[in-house]
Amino acid sequence: MRNKFVALLLLLAFAFTAAVAQESQKEKILPYPIHQEKLDNGLNVVTVPYNSPGLAAFYIVVRAGSREEVEKGKTGFAHFFEHMMFRGTDNYSKEAYGDILKAIGASANANTSIDRTVYHMTGNAEMLDKMFEIEADRFQNLKYSVHDFKTEAGAVKGEYTKNSASPYQQLYEKLVSTAFKDHTYSHTTMGFFEDVVDMPNQYDYSLTFFDRFYRPEYTTIVVVGDVQPERVNDLAKQYFGDWKRGTYKPEIPKEPKQTQTRYAHVKQEGFPPYLTLGFKGPAFSDKDKDLPALSILSTILFAENSDLYRKLVVDEQKARFIGGGPQFSRDPNLISVSASLLKAEDMQYVKDELMKALNEAKTKPVDAQKIEDTKSRIKYSFAMSMDSPDAIANSLARFIWLSGDPESLNNLYSVFDTITAQDLMNVAKKYFTPETMTVGTIAPTEKSPVK
Repeated sequence: MRNKFVALLLLLAFAFTAAVAQESQKEKILPYPIHQEKLDNGLNVVTVPYNSPGLAAFYIVVRAGSREEVEKGKTGFAHFFEHMMFRGTDNYSKEAYGDILKAIGASANANTSIDRTVYHMTGNAEMLDKMFEIEADRFQNLKYSVHDFKTEAGAVKGEYTKNSASPYQQLYEKLVSTAFKDHTYSHTTMGFFEDVVDMPNQYDYSLTFFDRFYRPEYTTIVVVGDVQPERVNDLAKQYFGDWKRGTYKPEIPKEPKQTQTRYAHVKQEGFPPYLTLGFKGPAFSDKDKDLPALSILSTILFAENSDLYRKLVVDEQKARFIGGGPQFSRDPNLISVSASLLKAEDMQYVKDELMKALNEAKTKPVDAQKIEDTKSRIKYSFAMSMDSPDAIANSLARFIWLSGDPESLNNLYSVFDTITAQDLMNVAKKYFTPETMTVGTIAPTEKSPVK
């Protein structure tokens, strides 16, 4: 009888714990539990079971992007490896890797940004073992010849040349190199042009870059879909458990405080005039109020249902669109407010109107109901987008590269609920100052048409 009573107590305790956990999960923006296990070598393994019969998304997040490119003359390599990682190994050639993907009904790709490189694959959940095998192989055994290296470096140069033909890309490059003097955010993901040109001569350095950053302590595996954490963790240990931890840690230079307005201009005739105001903003935090407050304030001021949008775009027809918001990044980055104009001669007027709205936000409280409605739209829009393994894995990947912890997604959205009108005024006063602003313009004139 005593054993039965103990068993009943244990069963009730388990049921209570499960109920509490389920209730706690309901309060989070992502309604699915996030399971994490860190291997002895530093590799983090994240699993989210999701009702998608037969389907799984397999992401690998490497927390190394253009931010980590700290050595002079050596930019663009994070992006380069996005290409190079598909070149094959001794075990699986480039062609064999592609054949396996077809055989298991999977598609794979990759992308790079300032703070990370992400490799992603979506396919048959029953073939998860094979996904782990081929990804572990290339992450630990990538091999390429000098010829292959130079071929891919040439392809990267071609991509850079193609992208740089866009005046928008030209302005972005000028904007960040003007706004940042010491920090590595001063160059784009593609890198500085002179470094891309010299890249074919940097074979030995490419091996060094791979050896530094393609290590378990920089990496998180994310698996979402028709999977169970125990199975995912076992496969991670089987295929990645012997991956050796590295020792390299880059020293990211701190950006000195900006004390006056800076200007970046692209002369371009026959192209829509464009204006962007870039203010120095905060680094990512899943506890601080600044980023959520800036996101809410930017939405209220510049979204399509805002008063200023209606005035400049609909009524006066000075602009094709206006928009803005903070950039979520590991280190302090830019809060951008932009406008595409119909006429260059209206640029000063539009800039003045944007600044007027930002300055009014410093002292004029936003209606509490408008704040609540904006919060709801932001959160509802995100929640409704979580409708597939790939969408969930992609969102988790974003917060993993920002903080290292996928739970930052839930933490950040819980901070949104706490934002008040006073918080909006606080961030407006703190960040929207001329001293920390870099003005970017595209116009047919030799110099920027705004002051």
